[in-house]
Amino acid sequence: MLVLAALLIWRIASLQVLPDTDRGYQFLQGQGDARTIRTEPISAYRGVITDRNGEPLAVSTPVESIWANPQILLQNPKDWGRLAQALGWKKAELESRLTRYSGKEFVYLERHLPPQEAAAIIGLGVDGVYTQREYRRYYPAGEVAAHIVGMTDIDDRGQEGMELAYDAWLAGESGAKQVLKDLRGRTVKELGLIQSARSGRPLALSIDLRLQYLAHRELKKAVQEFGAKAGSVVVLDVRTGEVLAMVNQPSYNPNDRTSIHPASLRNRALTDVFEPGSTMKPLAVLAALESGKFHPYSVIDTTPGYVQVGRKTLLDPVNYGELDLTRIIAKSSQVGMTKMALAMEPNLIRDMYYRLGLGQGTGTGFPGEAVGVLPSYTKWKPIQRATYAFGYGLNLTVLQLAHAYAVLASDGEQRPVSLLRNEEEPVAGQKIVDSEYTSAVMKMLRKVVSMQGTGSRAKVEAYPVAGKTGTAHKADAGGYADNRYIGSFVGVAPADHPDIVVAVMIDEPNDSKYHGGQVAAPVFSSVTEGALRLLQEPPRSAPNRLTVRKREPGDQVVGVTL
Repeated sequence: MLVLAALLIWRIASLQVLPDTDRGYQFLQGQGDARTIRTEPISAYRGVITDRNGEPLAVSTPVESIWANPQILLQNPKDWGRLAQALGWKKAELESRLTRYSGKEFVYLERHLPPQEAAAIIGLGVDGVYTQREYRRYYPAGEVAAHIVGMTDIDDRGQEGMELAYDAWLAGESGAKQVLKDLRGRTVKELGLIQSARSGRPLALSIDLRLQYLAHRELKKAVQEFGAKAGSVVVLDVRTGEVLAMVNQPSYNPNDRTSIHPASLRNRALTDVFEPGSTMKPLAVLAALESGKFHPYSVIDTTPGYVQVGRKTLLDPVNYGELDLTRIIAKSSQVGMTKMALAMEPNLIRDMYYRLGLGQGTGTGFPGEAVGVLPSYTKWKPIQRATYAFGYGLNLTVLQLAHAYAVLASDGEQRPVSLLRNEEEPVAGQKIVDSEYTSAVMKMLRKVVSMQGTGSRAKVEAYPVAGKTGTAHKADAGGYADNRYIGSFVGVAPADHPDIVVAVMIDEPNDSKYHGGQVAAPVFSSVTEGALRLLQEPPRSAPNRLTVRKREPGDQVVGVTL
């Protein structure tokens, strides 16, 4: 009996005390831990996205996800009915999912439930059903800021817009903890923290949510009124290069993805290119002034109202006769621009476009941003030289168009475009054009919004503005469509001391009204007036008073041999 007692004590000691015994307490404890101790992730809080004034554009809210261990749940079919009813499923649907994942220990049943709904399901006490804390992204501005902010997927990873571009910055780093679980997988005790979760960093965008709402409202109204396919508006800060508003139609609501159409996801102001038409004419005139061959009062004879270039006949609406450069811009004379372009070296206009940022990325870092197309030819055909001057044969984005006009508004200085708020001093501009020439073109653009110009509907009563209309046929198979147009307007305000550039593009308005002065200019007027008031720009007493020099007998009439 003594020997048996000693053997029993030795066996107990070998199992629970002695460390080196084969299959002793270290082995048994390791086996027990392997069955009961688990490492669980701790979700990181994704960084908040705000506008330039701190208004939230994207925030994360805590939610609960319901998951199950199919191996346990399949052993208790009596609980399936209650669980399926709580989930809002059919019993057969739940059985099918459990059977499909019968060899696994983890399967999601529902994701991102409100905590009270998840608590009601867990409160059923069904073995093998558990909850997991996660975060769901919520977008307070909805479709108003959807294209620039973007959205995340169900696992909180960036999928569109700035959510995708700055995913690593916003995402943070998940943590981990050790927990003790019982045989049914229920957490008995939290044993310790392995790694703390690191929250994502906040991101402040350059947009002003007040201006964003304003631009969204006016663009949506115009697209509906003119039966247009799509449209875009960009508001750019002249002094800093920051984008104050960027909206597109059609848009989508990132909080409700049940009816999202893929075409509505595109941030068209950055990803879609178009032929800008007559909005290029002031930039071509800028090149002409810089060449020294023309000055603002150079006169071009547009008689008889058309010009033949090769096999193409380029027309004006009427015979304008002799026009100086200011009136060529105001009347948007195709004939005048053609004769001016053919009197210049062919690369001068192309080089000016390139210096103004066309055919290049703006540097915003936005996913899928287009750089446009700015062809260069070793041998220029006359028709290529002519069409370049009035906006055909090249492609650009709405943001590139606004960026180019910002150079006119800032006395020839170019600043990088930014979608992020600049908390430091504004970036110094790079001088690319002499201010003498940009000032001259700005005066011409003020004439466009007068009653003698094509953009009279862009006029703003309380402020002087300057800008240019554009109407372009859309490219089609084998040429240009006769009944599909893009109407645009880009302008600067206030014209005497520019603060903002506003670019508007309306894609395929209806046949009855499609000119840029009809469909885009009114949007510019509404957005610009509201934006200047929100930015607390003092109104002017007589904003539209502009003295235009009359032609004098000594002015040169430029002739072109075709």
